[in-house]
Amino acid sequence: MTTLTQDIKEKLSRLHILEKIIVANIMVFVAGIFLNLIGFNLLEWFSLPYVLSDFFGRPWSIVSYGFLHKSISHLFFNMLVLYFIAQTFSNLFSARLSLKIYLLGVIYGGLAFIIVAFLLPNALQINGPLVGASAGVRACIIFLCVYLPNKSIGFFTLRFPLKYLGIVMVVLDLPGLLSVNSGGTVAHIGGYLSGYFYAKQFHNGKDFGGFLDGILNYFKSNRGLKTVYKKKKTSTMAGQKRKEFDSFTHQKQIDLILDKISKSGYESLTQAEKDFLFRAGKNK
Repeated sequence: MTTLTQDIKEKLSRLHILEKIIVANIMVFVAGIFLNLIGFNLLEWFSLPYVLSDFFGRPWSIVSYGFLHKSISHLFFNMLVLYFIAQTFSNLFSARLSLKIYLLGVIYGGLAFIIVAFLLPNALQINGPLVGASAGVRACIIFLCVYLPNKSIGFFTLRFPLKYLGIVMVVLDLPGLLSVNSGGTVAHIGGYLSGYFYAKQFHNGKDFGGFLDGILNYFKSNRGLKTVYKKKKTSTMAGQKRKEFDSFTHQKQIDLILDKISKSGYESLTQAEKDFLFRAGKNK
């Protein structure tokens, strides 16, 4: 019988990377409450300062601020939106790509905040540090809106192309530049730009966040103390050797993958098989 800890680890391992980010944000928020009780303020060390010299003193804050929230409502709405985004990303894109889109949104949002605060200190109301996952969340949303602009989505009885959701979000965000949360709005715009350029580059076969791979590989390789060597697996698609699969007609390839879904479910598909179905659906 598995222990409670093992059961929790197993459930967490099944989550999509964006769902794991939700769990991380919640855990950080709860930890911050308890640390405040003993006099340690997480926001003081991990929020993103608007003064450039302070940022150089804690450069890690360009990422860490995206996992901090000032209030339960701030946390709830960001994580609620991220949860719905995760459902779409889990069916279309790899965990690594999803993570890079989110992190790059956080980074670009933070850079936009620092640059504007430095260059235009009196033009906008930026007088405090930045916290929140909004830039990363918005990068993911705009990525979808730009990469799948004509995908139909519904809102109650209305149906409209996804691209219009992105346009409305940006337009509704712009007045925030004149509000007391102008710093947050600047970060949102940085996130929008990141998601937009990532989608455009990805559509052309380029990885806008490719530079993050080296960093992510470093952390992945250092998660354990020993290296496990695995036997190289033969490349397959839908239960067929890759060479045999490529020799079939396009419709036969689709039928083989659909047959695998009917027998084992969608989750049994490899990322390559999911990508193949996704491309086939776009080309119809």
